[in-house]
Amino acid sequence: MTAVDDGLRAQLLACWTDVSNAGGSVGFVPPVTPAEVAPYLDAVVERVHLGREVLALLRVDGEVAGFAVLSLSVSPLRRHWATVLRVQVRPERQGGGLGRVLMTGVHRIARDRGLEFLHLTVRGGTGLEAFYAGFGYREFGRMPGAIRVAPGDDRDELHLTCPL
Repeated sequence: MTAVDDGLRAQLLACWTDVSNAGGSVGFVPPVTPAEVAPYLDAVVERVHLGREVLALLRVDGEVAGFAVLSLSVSPLRRHWATVLRVQVRPERQGGGLGRVLMTGVHRIARDRGLEFLHLTVRGGTGLEAFYAGFGYREFGRMPGAIRVAPGDDRDELHLTCPL
């Protein structure tokens, strides 16, 4: 998706807020309000409108059930790959394989754009690297203590890559 109207923005904001409050590793620590998430979403929407990012939407019965962001490089040296950000499925929809559907769609979008590999990061201590390993992602590095979830609770940031 390369354009976001007000209705879609509202659904994205509700999704991101709800996923964050359910403990999802999507850039926030609960509790978080829509007002706190909105500036970050608006920055994503602006980059989508500029063509620097692409939204991968997961819809169920016409409603946003999840989304991910494919962040494209502006560097001519890096246009053959992209970074996947904010992969999330609404809490009430989790556990039914929709995360796999979403990531399959992300990979399809990336291949259709001629990308050769993807990069993403995960918060250490969540076990998410096992989910992504099922798609062929492998850890190539980690930054110890890069994510501060709470005072005294620093997590590693794991860097993963996947050839397409």
